[in-house]
Amino acid sequence: MTIVAITVAVVLLVLLSCVRIVTQYEKGVLFRLGRLKAVREPGLRLIIPFVDVLRRVSLRVVTRPIQSQGIITKDNVSVDISAVAYYKIVDAAKSVLAIENVAAAIDQIAQTTLRGVVGRHTLDETLSETEVINANIREILDETTTEWGVLVTLVQLKDIQLPDTMKRAMARQAEAEREKRAKIIAAEGEALAAASLGQASDTMMAHPLALQLRNLQTLVEIGVDKNSTVVFPAPLMSTIGELGTFLNRESAAAARPAPRSVAESVNGSPA
Repeated sequence: MTIVAITVAVVLLVLLSCVRIVTQYEKGVLFRLGRLKAVREPGLRLIIPFVDVLRRVSLRVVTRPIQSQGIITKDNVSVDISAVAYYKIVDAAKSVLAIENVAAAIDQIAQTTLRGVVGRHTLDETLSETEVINANIREILDETTTEWGVLVTLVQLKDIQLPDTMKRAMARQAEAEREKRAKIIAAEGEALAAASLGQASDTMMAHPLALQLRNLQTLVEIGVDKNSTVVFPAPLMSTIGELGTFLNRESAAAARPAPRSVAESVNGSPA
């Protein structure tokens, strides 16, 4: 009975060693006597004990932070830039045969590529053209990692640290730029206001009564505030004076007797 139990246990251990499970997000690279035999799909897979070796390779997207490092830009400004790279294995066999450690290799090549690409750009370009820099880094990484069976899906600059002196200089520049824009906007407003006033003055010159109506409207607006002092514009005062002169002239004309006819002057009586 003891021998039977030992035999059954050995058989079970051998069977268990023959069974391998490859999950859905993995692929299995099978080596037989040290040579690549096949790439196994997900599921339950059987191998020959002590002869086959099955290495499981994950196909999920991997996030690889690129640590912050000091980089000198094209215009000799020292900045600290960190980034993040996203990649995944598309060829399981190449990722095992062509490279010893995919993660370490991606980390090192990403740091070197980041330093080289940013070094070809000025500080202003680095801050404003991040999409172009990201695309350049991704293209260079793709060219290198294709031989490893790796696809770099995305590279993003994560953080850009500037020296304090450069931050103050950029703040002064931004302030000066805003002041310039404010002055330009104010000047444009003055130009538009002057043009509108010119059109209004031309209209009032063509229609004198429009100026009087505007003066009356101004008086109404002044009266709303219930001020004790009312200021009459000079044109309105001259108009009032002219109106008074006209009324006096009309009254004098109405008071004079009507001129007699020729017949009355000859006969002395009405005809």
